[in-house]
Amino acid sequence: MAMAGSAAQPDIAADEKAADKIYEKVCAEIETLELPLGTTLSSVYDDQPNAHQRFMEKLDARIRNHDREIEKMCNFHHQGFVEAINELLKVRADAEKLKVQVTDTNRRLQDAGKEVIAKTEESIRCRIQQRNIATVIDKLQLCLPVLEMYSKLKEQISGKRYYSALKTMEQLEHIYLPKVSQYRFCQLMGENLPKLREEIKEISMSGLKDFLESIRKHSDKIGETAMRQAQQQKTFQVALHKKTNMNIKKNKYILNGHISEDKNGVKSKYDAADEETDEEVLNVQDLVDFSPVYRCLHIYSILGDKEVFENYYRKQRRKQARLVLQPQSNMHETVEGYRKYFSQIAGFFVVEDHILHVTQGLVTGTYTTELWNMAQSKIIAVLRTHSSYCTDPDLVLELKNLIVVFADTLQSFGFPVTRLFDLLFEVRDRYNETLLKKWAGIFRTIFEADNYSPIPVANEEEYRNVISKFPFQDTETDKKPFPKKLPISQSVPQIYSQVKEFIYASLKFSESLHRSSTEIDDMLRKSTNLLLTRTLSGNLQNVIKKPHIGLTELVQIIINTTHLEQACKYLEEFITNITNISPETVHTTRLYGLSTFKDARHSAEEEIYTKLNQKIDEFIQLADYDWTMSEPDGRASGYLMDLINFLRSTFQVFTNLPNNSNDHAAMSGKVAQTACMSACKHLSTSLTQMLLDSDLKQISMGAIQQFNLDVIQCELFASSDPVPGFQEDTLQLAFIDLRQLLDLFMVWDWSTYLADYGQPTSKYLRVNPSTALILLEKMKDSSKKNNIFSQFRKNDRDKQKLMETVVKQLRSLVNGMSQHS
Repeated sequence: MAMAGSAAQPDIAADEKAADKIYEKVCAEIETLELPLGTTLSSVYDDQPNAHQRFMEKLDARIRNHDREIEKMCNFHHQGFVEAINELLKVRADAEKLKVQVTDTNRRLQDAGKEVIAKTEESIRCRIQQRNIATVIDKLQLCLPVLEMYSKLKEQISGKRYYSALKTMEQLEHIYLPKVSQYRFCQLMGENLPKLREEIKEISMSGLKDFLESIRKHSDKIGETAMRQAQQQKTFQVALHKKTNMNIKKNKYILNGHISEDKNGVKSKYDAADEETDEEVLNVQDLVDFSPVYRCLHIYSILGDKEVFENYYRKQRRKQARLVLQPQSNMHETVEGYRKYFSQIAGFFVVEDHILHVTQGLVTGTYTTELWNMAQSKIIAVLRTHSSYCTDPDLVLELKNLIVVFADTLQSFGFPVTRLFDLLFEVRDRYNETLLKKWAGIFRTIFEADNYSPIPVANEEEYRNVISKFPFQDTETDKKPFPKKLPISQSVPQIYSQVKEFIYASLKFSESLHRSSTEIDDMLRKSTNLLLTRTLSGNLQNVIKKPHIGLTELVQIIINTTHLEQACKYLEEFITNITNISPETVHTTRLYGLSTFKDARHSAEEEIYTKLNQKIDEFIQLADYDWTMSEPDGRASGYLMDLINFLRSTFQVFTNLPNNSNDHAAMSGKVAQTACMSACKHLSTSLTQMLLDSDLKQISMGAIQQFNLDVIQCELFASSDPVPGFQEDTLQLAFIDLRQLLDLFMVWDWSTYLADYGQPTSKYLRVNPSTALILLEKMKDSSKKNNIFSQFRKNDRDKQKLMETVVKQLRSLVNGMSQHS
């Protein structure tokens, strides 16, 4: 135990020693006042039981130790402190004196420094002002360029120098304003710049609208000037061509766009303008101020809205194009209406062409081509419609000249005009139609004024006057002395001259069409053919059909058409001399004058025959036969004798017509012969129809005998040679059918007829059984009615039986014929 106790004591002592060291360290840390002390104090309580008490004891011991040190230090310095206090008390009195002196000195110094302070404060204020002024100057030097640029901007806007204003605005916005952006007025300026841009855009757009309105109003003036210049250029080329081709004769037409020297030439307004010398040549820039377009384009380009501007411009111009292309409803009435229409369109596209070449991208070639194609289609449609209303050939010719000048003008600016020249073919057809209508009236007037009698010429001068208008050639007529008569009437030279005038008028349309001589020759021949085959032929037919035109006039018309037919070769030569195209060329169109005049002559001949037949019908309608008469009168009917006298006098007129040549004699003789034969045939047919008329129910033998007397007079007329030139018995053959029929009934030779029927040598070969049956039945009915007591007489009974037998046999023949057919 003792050893155990002794061993434990050193351990406890070691622990206490260690704890003391810890407490000392803690106290040292507390003395240093290093916070926080939480960790330090926690180490005191975490070690051993009663650590707190022991720490407090250690802390008290530490405090006592420090108190002893403080006391030792105070005791050591106490004497010095006492001495210092004593010395301080001694200095006190001196300090009071010094204080009074300092106060006095300070007072006097303050009094003396008040003026200095005032000067100093004033100097400070001046220094501050000077510094502020310098600062203001520096800031103003920064702001002055901004203000100057803004003032310049305002002046440029006021002076309408918008492009420069936008440049100034751009400099303000990107160079000057950023340097002084802190100032309020600069901020206001910056906020105002977009408004100014919009204002400039609106002003420039307003200028563009005014420009568009101006060129819309002045398009006709622009186009008229452009068309005049194109015509002047063309006239210059014509003059140059004529100068280098002096061998071209005067009055000879220059083809393919050159001007003819025809006395009837029509000068256009542009041709008249060419004669004005020393006239200033204007271009589109002299007539139109394009600056609003350039200005607006530049402004919108700077503002980045170029595409917006281009779209707006094109849209507005398309609208204007549609307005320009819309014609006035009465445009077709005057040439001025057409001229204004073409001038407006030409002016529109001249402006567009100028815009295309002086601006980049505002309009493009594709855009102008598309616009022109649309315009061409509209123009062609308008001209087709309005030209169809034109009835004056001079107006149509002026329209053609305007189309040519318009097409040449647009072509000079690079626009394709092939469709316009193709349209001229349609206009040419319309021109030909108006010419044909005009010449139809001319021909109608000529025919109405004609007396349809040969032209009397009293002397050589009158004769030369006629042949200067018509190529009349007849050797026999030339040999006759004056005064004499030409076989033609006065309408022939007039018609021939008018046909030539028509060719001249038709040729006018071919000028400036850029067509070859062959094409022009073809056009002339075709139009002339239309004149001959339609217009002249139609007028001839109308004249021939007129009621007041008698047989003599019809014969004269036949003679006239014969001479006109012979003159067709001279019309061929006339066209050949104009176009220099030989008629023997492969594709040359021939004139149809020969067929035209032949047809007219045939119509006149037919009309002669028709009028003769109508007159015969009028006489036959006067016939008043007593078909039940028992005995004939012994003389021919009065109506028939009047008819024969009429025919004799008519054919005597034919025979006495002036025949100035063998040809005329043969022609009039042939017409007379044909007319005479036609009249005899028609008379024979009419008489036969009178017998066979279904309304005629009964015919007596006396009526047959009376009818036979009339037919004998017809045969005597035919055998009297009313028209020379017939072979013997030729005219009598017209009545052979009627003669055989009457002989059959007069002789009552039914046995011979029935026996020889169908034989070539039959005496009654031309008597048809059906005709004989109809007439016999009418006689049979008449015999029954008129001979009531015939049944009591043997001869009458036999005759009645014979008639019935013949009727049966004739019916048998008729039935056989119908079955055979």
